[in-house]
Amino acid sequence: MHPTTDNPPGPATTPSARPGLLLSMGPGIADRLLAPRHHTRLTALTRTNSRLVGHELTDPTPEVAAALAGAEVLLTCWGAPPLTAGVLAAAPRLRAVVHAAGSVKHHITDACWARGIAVTSAAAANALPVAEYTLAAILFANKRVLHTAHRYRALRAPHDWQRELATAGNYRRTVGVIGASRIGRRVIDLLRPFDLRVLLHDPYVDAAEAARLGATSVPLDTLCADSDIVTVHAPELPATHHLLGARELALMPDGATLINTARGSLVDEVALLPELTRGRLNAVLDVTAPELPPPASPLYDLPNVLLTPHVAGSLGGELHRMADLALDEIERYTRGRPFADPVHPEGLHRSA
Repeated sequence: MHPTTDNPPGPATTPSARPGLLLSMGPGIADRLLAPRHHTRLTALTRTNSRLVGHELTDPTPEVAAALAGAEVLLTCWGAPPLTAGVLAAAPRLRAVVHAAGSVKHHITDACWARGIAVTSAAAANALPVAEYTLAAILFANKRVLHTAHRYRALRAPHDWQRELATAGNYRRTVGVIGASRIGRRVIDLLRPFDLRVLLHDPYVDAAEAARLGATSVPLDTLCADSDIVTVHAPELPATHHLLGARELALMPDGATLINTARGSLVDEVALLPELTRGRLNAVLDVTAPELPPPASPLYDLPNVLLTPHVAGSLGGELHRMADLALDEIERYTRGRPFADPVHPEGLHRSA
């Protein structure tokens, strides 16, 4: 579930001093991703019109087609079109793809690997806000903040909160982390200053490595049964579809909270909804399946559910962190150095 970290060799040949570069991402993304300082830096490092964006590469405009033909580097982000064999044929000089976001699975194809194109991703930068969101959710969930806010709004009167919240708080509670991904590892690291016990389930991490990370390696059933908080950070793979189903959810203690910032498909929502409707479990859900729940979904109205629209990842000014990392990688490329955070095809079967 965690990405490989071995560095590959550098570019096969010495890159141009100022290589040609083309932006390729969804409409409007470049305007949010790149601040003026990024445009200035791109112009210094590469030969590019950093305002020219190839939203569609299979049938590009003449201007984009010319830029693609001369590009050694593609700077991509969310919404980048797939780099098919046909696209690559129109980009004979292309040697590197720098993705200013997380997963490359949506646009990097087998044709890219067959061509020997070097690929890197800003997944490390995008992991930080997700981990921060998760940390906040953990601390608030154990403190029963959502429950208390709803009750306070309803009562509007003096109340014995110490008695009602006698089991609340973060001291010596247990947090179960599913998946030692970049985000999962960052969450574990962020939990270090707190008086919390951390369990970890990841089939690719042994007990010794888990201990080094600051957690105890346990089977999934044990994690579910022993955790006050279960937080999901595994990749979306066939093997992780409905990783948390009816049996696993039933193992969670009464009053426990499920946090999902990974993908909705990892949790069987048909099994989860009865647990939430009865009030036995609580949930913080930044992702669902489908991504946008239907208007009649109980998830919108249940008082024990905090539902957000997939905003745990980079948002607003946080996009600039991904751009900074991407431009650092472009600078490494221009100097003939290997990427600091390369993506390897052999690791994609167990990464996001």
